[in-house]
Amino acid sequence: MSNENDDNPNLNNILSEINKAQASNKLPPVEQWNPDFCGEMELVIKRDGTWHYQNSPIGRQRLVKLFSTVLKKEDDNYFLVTPVEKLGIKVEDAPFLVLKMSLKNTDQGQVIIFTDNCDNTVALSEDNPLWVEQDAKTGEPSPYIMIRRNLHALIHRNVFYQLVELAEERIIDDKKHLGVISAGEFYSLGTI
Repeated sequence: MSNENDDNPNLNNILSEINKAQASNKLPPVEQWNPDFCGEMELVIKRDGTWHYQNSPIGRQRLVKLFSTVLKKEDDNYFLVTPVEKLGIKVEDAPFLVLKMSLKNTDQGQVIIFTDNCDNTVALSEDNPLWVEQDAKTGEPSPYIMIRRNLHALIHRNVFYQLVELAEERIIDDKKHLGVISAGEFYSLGTI
């Protein structure tokens, strides 16, 4: 985790910079593409963030990043789409995995910035919220953050531990929550 102190820059400027950086990547407008379904592709995104084609990991990260730009989710199904093709793929948990976080101090408090395995960078904010799901059997937490267009990322365990180190306690609905503040909002990591 890095802590960047730029003499408390403006929160809106930071969020704008991140949005501009994402826009400059010129993601294809997959939400506008609705081609006919062409069948299933033997592509699986594993829970650990690796992409596998025909049971073999894709070793070229540039190819993974390229595929990630044409990823689309409809209901609970994932697809790779072009203007003329739509191929179903499997996603074991989330299509992205957050590997890094940093902090920026702003005029409105701290902002937590996340970067995932496909180099998507998002600020934990109202537009990119964080939530934690508990495994019903083990009770193990699985933290997530929204990346874009209803696609989310699982937050790697090491990054989650960094969040826990930053966390503070709050009472919400008569329950004690441990959570973090980013962009002026409190995000619960779970009850204690």
